[in-house]
Amino acid sequence: MHWDGQSLTLNLDEVSVPLPFRVRGTVRVWPKGLSRFIAPLDTAGRHRWGPIAACARVEVNLSSPELRWGGAGYLDSNEGDEPVARAFKSWDWSRAPMANDSTGVLYDIREKNGDERMLALRFAPAGEVEQLDAPPRQALPGTLWRVARQVRADAPTKVIRTLEDTPFYVRSELLTSFLGERVTAVHESLDVQRLESSLVQFMLPWRMPRRA
Repeated sequence: MHWDGQSLTLNLDEVSVPLPFRVRGTVRVWPKGLSRFIAPLDTAGRHRWGPIAACARVEVNLSSPELRWGGAGYLDSNEGDEPVARAFKSWDWSRAPMANDSTGVLYDIREKNGDERMLALRFAPAGEVEQLDAPPRQALPGTLWRVARQVRADAPTKVIRTLEDTPFYVRSELLTSFLGERVTAVHESLDVQRLESSLVQFMLPWRMPRRA
């Protein structure tokens, strides 16, 4: 990765799994502003999240395979002092480009100790953050692996497509509503208890290879 003062460039040279073919090219992220906002995700504060660039433009240029696209983007950071399984049971997260080039983020968290935490935020292009009241929960249709997923929205939500469906994690594209605005959101659901199961731990190296 390289930051030139205006954009972040990620140079890719990987081998895909399970079919081994090369993935080569670049991803460039142009933040409209940088944010210093950091929030604890758990009651004890051992896990933290913050968007580095909640409002950004992204361009992908791959030579292998030959693909190119661009659009609205987002870059954030998660860090923790312990494995996620010690603190969390599950969570649902979503982000959506909104009017005035802002970005809405919803983080709906269930901790292992029974506590629940909710972050409902809107980030301005320059990085300023506004804390909001969270809309009610809505259940979303089940997935092939039967991972439970739900979203916070103030109007009925439609799943446009499921982008990634695994035994413990689902990423989807939604047509939903936040602050009365109809938006297209990227949404994820994580079932941490499933992540810790022996079967999933056996499967992980094939999905996300580790290199010494």
